[in-house]
Amino acid sequence: MKKFNIRKVLDGLTAASSSSPSSAAAQPGTPKENDAVQETLQSENFQLCKTVRHGFPYQPSSMAFDPVQKILAVGTQTGALRLFGRAGVECYCQHESGAAVIQLQFLINEGALVSVLTDDSIHLWNLRQKIPAILHSLKFNRERITYCHLPFQSKWLYIGTERGNIHIVNVESFTLSGYVIMWNKAIELSTKTHPGPVVHISDNPMDEGKLLIGFECGVVVLWDLKSKKADYRYNYDEAIHSVAWHHEGKQFVCSHSDGTLTTWNIRAPAKAAQIITPHGKQPKDGKKPEPCKPILKVEYKTTRAGDPFMVLSGGLSYDTVGRRACLTVMHGKSTTVLEMDYPIVDFLTLCETPYPNDFQEPYAVVVLLEKDLVVIDLGQIGYPIYENPYPLTIHESPVTCCEYFADCPAGLIPALYSVGTRQKRQGYSKKEWPISGGNWGQGTQSYPEIIITGHADGSIKFWDASALMLQVLYKLKTAKVFERARGKEEKSGADIVEEDPFAIQTLSWCPESRMLCVAGVSAHVIVYRFSKQEVTTEDVQLLEVRMQCDFSDVDSPDPGGDQTPTLPTPGASSSPQESEPPTQTSTGSNPSDGPRDNIPCLQVRSSPLKQSPGYQVELVVQLVWVSGEPPQPITSLAINSSYGLVVFGNSNGLAVVDYLQKTLLLNMGTSELYSPSDPYQRQPHSPRKARQPSGALCDSNDGANPSEDRCKSPTSGSTSPCNSDDERRQKFMQKVKLKSRRFSKTVASDFAKMSRKISSSSEHKPDVDAKDNSFTRSRSSSVTSIERETREAISSFHFCESFPRKTDTLVSPCLLVGTTQGSVMTVALSVPPGGDQRLQQSVGISSCGTLVRLKGGILTMALLDSTATLLPPVYEPWYDPNASDEEKEKSRRRRPASPPSSQEGQESQFAVLCSEKQAKVVAMPSQTRLYKHNITETSFVLRADVVLMAGANCIACFCANGHIMTLSLPSLRPLIDINYLPLTDMRIARTFCFSNLGQALYLTSPTEIQRITYSQETCDNLQEMLSELFTPVETPEAPNRGFFKGLFGGGAQSLDREDLFGETAAGKASRSLAQHIPGPGSMEGMKGAASGVVGDLARARIALDERGQKLGELEERSAAMMASADSFSKHAHDMMLKYKDKKWYQL
Repeated sequence: MKKFNIRKVLDGLTAASSSSPSSAAAQPGTPKENDAVQETLQSENFQLCKTVRHGFPYQPSSMAFDPVQKILAVGTQTGALRLFGRAGVECYCQHESGAAVIQLQFLINEGALVSVLTDDSIHLWNLRQKIPAILHSLKFNRERITYCHLPFQSKWLYIGTERGNIHIVNVESFTLSGYVIMWNKAIELSTKTHPGPVVHISDNPMDEGKLLIGFECGVVVLWDLKSKKADYRYNYDEAIHSVAWHHEGKQFVCSHSDGTLTTWNIRAPAKAAQIITPHGKQPKDGKKPEPCKPILKVEYKTTRAGDPFMVLSGGLSYDTVGRRACLTVMHGKSTTVLEMDYPIVDFLTLCETPYPNDFQEPYAVVVLLEKDLVVIDLGQIGYPIYENPYPLTIHESPVTCCEYFADCPAGLIPALYSVGTRQKRQGYSKKEWPISGGNWGQGTQSYPEIIITGHADGSIKFWDASALMLQVLYKLKTAKVFERARGKEEKSGADIVEEDPFAIQTLSWCPESRMLCVAGVSAHVIVYRFSKQEVTTEDVQLLEVRMQCDFSDVDSPDPGGDQTPTLPTPGASSSPQESEPPTQTSTGSNPSDGPRDNIPCLQVRSSPLKQSPGYQVELVVQLVWVSGEPPQPITSLAINSSYGLVVFGNSNGLAVVDYLQKTLLLNMGTSELYSPSDPYQRQPHSPRKARQPSGALCDSNDGANPSEDRCKSPTSGSTSPCNSDDERRQKFMQKVKLKSRRFSKTVASDFAKMSRKISSSSEHKPDVDAKDNSFTRSRSSSVTSIERETREAISSFHFCESFPRKTDTLVSPCLLVGTTQGSVMTVALSVPPGGDQRLQQSVGISSCGTLVRLKGGILTMALLDSTATLLPPVYEPWYDPNASDEEKEKSRRRRPASPPSSQEGQESQFAVLCSEKQAKVVAMPSQTRLYKHNITETSFVLRADVVLMAGANCIACFCANGHIMTLSLPSLRPLIDINYLPLTDMRIARTFCFSNLGQALYLTSPTEIQRITYSQETCDNLQEMLSELFTPVETPEAPNRGFFKGLFGGGAQSLDREDLFGETAAGKASRSLAQHIPGPGSMEGMKGAASGVVGDLARARIALDERGQKLGELEERSAAMMASADSFSKHAHDMMLKYKDKKWYQL
C-alpha cells in the first residue's frame, strides 16, 4: 500500500514532471501537518475482459436446435454465434474471420456444434466449457460450400458444394474421406447441363444407406451409398429450395421457386404424387394455378393421433404487394397464415423425438426473423406465441442513450418490477418456454445493477442487469405527454426534427429518490416522480424557456445591447415565472406571418393524462424558437432531489428550474457565468472569445418587457458595449478564417474527433445511420456551421455541497458547471429550509466565477473528502407523492449534508475534474491545483466517470483511439492503459458508460449490449458466474421396431459408415481440396478432446450408452422370442386338438 503525502507534493518535489503526459504533477499550496491520503488501488486490481452480450443477434443468418439439450444456436452475418438456453442462459462467441454463418449443425446431445461459413470453412465448437472454443477447422480451397448435413448419432458430415459434388468429413478428426459423390455420376448421363449447387442433403429416415440429394435446377437424386450409384432421379421444372422427408421414408416433399409443393413417392420417380400451390388461386377451368413467390423452406412433421403438420415460409401470391412476411401452417384441411413483423430468416419445428424415423410429434415452431425471435405453440388453437424470456427487445426502437448503475438501493428493482408487470401483454401461450437447456452460473456477485436505455421513439426502458443477466423491468413512454400529429398536414412547422421528434438525448436519474429527468431532441425536458398509485393529471405542468445566444448580435446588432443591464444582488437573482405560462404565443405561429417566435417544437397534450403506477410527469420544460431560430439541442442535464432543482444547458447557456415551485430560476448565457475579474473570461476583442450579452439574452416567455430585470447574471461589473456593424463584420470574418484553419487541421489529424463533433444539421435533423437507423447525437455543435462551433456549450453539471468561494469555511449547496472549452465554474445555491418555506421562498443563485480550466470539454466532475472518499450529491429519500400526508412526512426527511471533516481553514475536500484531454485534482476551498495528468495528446476522451472500485475511487476513461484507462485518486496515478476497442462507430461513443465495482457496457451493434469488466476480481470469478450450456442428459430411447419388423425387415436399416467412408475402404482425400486447422480449444483444457469430438470421457459415456442400448435391445429381443415361442406352442397345441380325432384321409 502506497502512501501519498500531500505535504511533500505541495512542497513541489514532483513539480518537475508536470509537463510529462504520463505523470501527475502537483502545485505548491498550503501544506498541513499529518495530511496524508492512503491509496489502496494498484494495477493488480485491474484486468479487462468481456463478460456477457445481451440482446438480439445482429443480422442473423442461420439457426439450429438441439432437441435433447434444448439449446438454440443462432449464427450471424458477422461471424458471431449466440447460444440460448433457459431464461438467463446465454453465450456469445465469434469466428475470427468474421465471415457470415450460412449453416449450423448440432452434434445432438454431444455438447458440440458444427458451423459453416461463407469463406468455405467449417468449424467444430466444444460447448462443454462455459466459454465455447473451436476444436477443429477445415478450410476448403477449391470448392464453395452450399449445404451440410449431419445425421443423428453419426460422426460423418456430408458437405455439398457449388459444383454439385458431395464430400464427407469425419467430425472426430475433422479429416476428409476419400468417398466423394460427383455431380456427373449423380445425374443422368444424358443431361447436358450442370444441375447447379447442392441445396439439400438428407438420408432416408428408414435407410441410412440411401442419401437424398437436391440440386438447385430441380433434380433430386436418391443415392445408394453402398453401390455408389443413383437408385432414382426425380425431375421438376422449377428450382428447388428445400426438401423434407415423411418419417416412414416412403415420401418426401420439395418446395419450389414458383410457390408449389411437390410430393414424391420414392419408388415412383416419373411423376410427382401431388402438386399443390398453397397460396395460389385455383382457376375454374382446371388450368395450373398462377405462380407465387418461392417457398423458401418446408418441414413435414407427423403425429400419431392426427394429421401431419406442414410448415412453410414464403409462397405468397405476387398480388400481395407490401404484405409482411408470413409463416404458413397446414394441418389437415386447415391452412393458417401467421404474419410476422419482420422478414423470416429461418425457422425450425421443435419435435418430441430426435429420431427421424419415428412419429415427430411437433409442439412448437421457432421462427428467426431479421430483428426478432418468435416461438409458436402448435398445441393450442390459434397457434399463440410463447412469451419470450430473453432480453431481445433492446432495439425495439433504436437506442439513443444508455446509463449503467451498479450497487443500487435494495428495494429499487422490486419496485420497478412490480409496476412493470402490469405492462405485460396478454394472450401468450400458457406453456413453459421450450428452449430450456443449460444451468445458471454460481457466482457470488449479488449486488443489484440497473441499465437504463433511451430510445428514438421517446421510450425509456429499465433493465435488471444483476448477476450477468438482463431482464426488462419497466418501460416509460415519454411521448404520451405530447400531442401526436396524425398526418403531415397537421404538423405545426415548428419541429426541428422530422423523424423521431421524441427521441431521448440524455437523462439524469437519482436511484435513491427515484427522481428521473430526461431531455429530448426537440429541446424538451421532462421531470418524473415515481409513484405506486395510479393518478389522472388534468393539466400537465408546463414551463417554456427562451434561450438566446448573444452571437446572433453579430449579424443583427441590437441597439439595446449598448446598455449595461442592471444586475440583481446574489440571493435575489432569480425571478420566478408564472406557474402556468402560455403554452404557445400567437407571434409567428404561422410561418407565413413571419419568423417563428416563442413557439415550442412539440405541443403538450391538453386533455387529461391518465398515469399508471410507475414514473409520472411532474413538469415539462420546453425551449422555444427565438426570432426564427430553432432552440439548440440540450447538451447536459442534472437533477437534485434534495434541492428540488433541475439544470440543463446547451450552446446558448444554462437554465435552472425549481421543479417544486414550477419556476424558472436562472436563464443565463455561458459568458455571463464568468466574473469580470476572471482570468478565463471571454473578452470581446478576441475573435475566438467574442461575447455580446444583451438584455434579450435572458428572456423567458413570460411576456414581460425585455428591459426588465429577469434572470440576469448575479455577478458584479458591467458588460462591454457593442461595436459598430463594420467592426462586428470584420471580427466575424476573422473568426471564419481562424475557424477554417482549425477545421482543416482537425480533419487531417483526427477523423474520429470530427465524426464526434458532427451533430444536427442546420435544419436540426437527426443524423440517422442508414445501416441501423439509429439516432446519432453529439454534445458539441456542428463543425459545418462555424457560428455554432464558436459557441461555448455547457457539457456537464455536478450538484454538490462544497466551498463555492475561496473565503468560505463551511460547505454549502453549489453547482459545478463544465463547458466545452474546458472551464469549470462554481454557482452557489441558497436553498430554503424544507417544508412550507421551501415551497414559498425562492432559491437564491449566485455565480462565483471560474474554479479551474482544463484542455478540452469537461466530461465529469466529482468531490472527495479529505480521506479521498467520494462525496455523492445529497438526495431526498423516496416517498410516494400520491400517498397520504402522514406517510410523506415519515419518509420526506432530507438527509443531512456531510459536515466538514476537519476544522475551519483546512483543505477538507478534493474536486476531481476530467476533460477530453486531461484530469485535475483541486483542493477546496483554496482552489489550489494539487495534481494534473494529461490523459491523451493524440486522441480525446469520449467517456469518463469517477467510480468505486475495490473499496476505493478512481477515474475510468474511454478514449476515441480505443484505450481504456484508470487513474488513481487523488494522485491521478495511471493504473491501467489497455488498447481495447477502436472507435469504429458513433454508436459506441454514444452509449459507452462505466459503473461502480468494475463494470462497463456499450452498444456493440444496433441490437446488442456488450458488458465488460475492468476488475481483476470479477475476471477471476467469471468462470463461476457464467452460465453452463451443456448438462448431462440421457438420449431418449430409439423407437421400438416391433418383433415382426425386426424379424422380417421393414424397420430402419442401419449402415456401417466406417466401412464405407474410412480410409481403408475409401482411401485418402486430396490434400489440396481442404486444409485442416487445429482449433485453440485444444490448448485450453481440451487436449483430451483432440482425437475425438468430446474426449475420452465423452467416448466412455457414449460407449456406456451404446452398451446399455444394446443390452436393452437384447432383452427386448429375448422377450419377443419368448412370446413368439409361447405363441407357437399355443398354436401347435390348438392344431393338435383340431386334428387328433381325424383320419389321415380326412385331412
